[in-house]
Amino acid sequence: MGAHTSRFDLPVGYHRFHENQMFNFQLNRWHSLGFARFEDMERAGRSIRDFSDWKTEMLRLAEEAESEGRLRNAAIYYRGAAFYMMTDDPDRDRCYDRFIDLFYALFRDDGIERHRVPYRGSSLYALTVPADADAAKGTVLMHGGFDSWVEEFYAMMRVFADHGYEVIAFEGPGQGGTRKDFHLFWDQEWEKPTGAVLDYFARDDATLYGISMGGYLCLRAAAFEPRIKRVVSSGGAVDYGEIPPRVAQWLMKVFLHFENFSTKQMEKQMKKDLYQRWLIENSMYITGIERPLDAMTTMLEMTRGNMHPERITQDVLVLSSQEDHFIPIKMHEKTMQALSHARSVTGRIFAREEQAQNHCQIGNVGLACEVVLGWLRGIGVA
Repeated sequence: MGAHTSRFDLPVGYHRFHENQMFNFQLNRWHSLGFARFEDMERAGRSIRDFSDWKTEMLRLAEEAESEGRLRNAAIYYRGAAFYMMTDDPDRDRCYDRFIDLFYALFRDDGIERHRVPYRGSSLYALTVPADADAAKGTVLMHGGFDSWVEEFYAMMRVFADHGYEVIAFEGPGQGGTRKDFHLFWDQEWEKPTGAVLDYFARDDATLYGISMGGYLCLRAAAFEPRIKRVVSSGGAVDYGEIPPRVAQWLMKVFLHFENFSTKQMEKQMKKDLYQRWLIENSMYITGIERPLDAMTTMLEMTRGNMHPERITQDVLVLSSQEDHFIPIKMHEKTMQALSHARSVTGRIFAREEQAQNHCQIGNVGLACEVVLGWLRGIGVA
């Protein structure tokens, strides 16, 4: 259980790097997760006007950081550059490969290890971070959401490892390197990859911490996987169909009813709006579904009925943010109330004064980790 050599600071503050929330949130994300320099994100924000600028600027920052030996910055800038690339961009995979190469070169002395977990005739990627203590307090399993790579959460993993927890982070079907290298497509039955990871590492008592859309997936997994004893859901919702206002929910049902019309409208939208094109193409890539409408409607299958919150009997912590631009705060209470059979349900809403009012507490990720650690102590996990 040797001491690690790298050190992370999780900066506090949600900044106005860009006037467009779509770009601003991502720039804040890399900074808040301890990888990016403030002055680089500021510079990028001044230069980016559209998706083409995003790629140019993030690649420039990555190459500059690499040439100056700032490999931690370079790693996340390659990840950042790839984030808003279209799926047919040949630079996309190259950037992801460089991100991964730099990451494991940087942190190899920390005792971390990348694993290939056998799964349905293929593999899932997992990353293990050993506990920095003689007496380990238990296992924290971590995963992200729709299109995340687990390596980007490494600073958070370090917090738990430094407090005596073994951390096993994994990518399920559709996510990160698991999708890229092993071609496993999205499957919201998250107990399957979770169970495979528990089998591989022979663990029968773990805390599952899901981030972003992972906040839904971890609850779904807990409903069917008894080896998960505690659940932390951050930035998720009990039912993604309930997120829009009621009128919008009704319009969506009508829209989906007229398939041919809807498909044509989506194709028009993709030609006109690059963000919509990116969003739809990314959904198609992750799900492996070729029709845009079908790929997007996969998200609408993330419902209460498919989660089965009535089956969740573990201790649950629900983390929400007051001004989350993806998940409205109304979903916090809905999620809490749905967990009617849980052993205990604790909720925490993060506010602007704490700089953690945005999706998944970006702006003060360190505070979110402290809250989770405090909750674990409070329910008797050393």
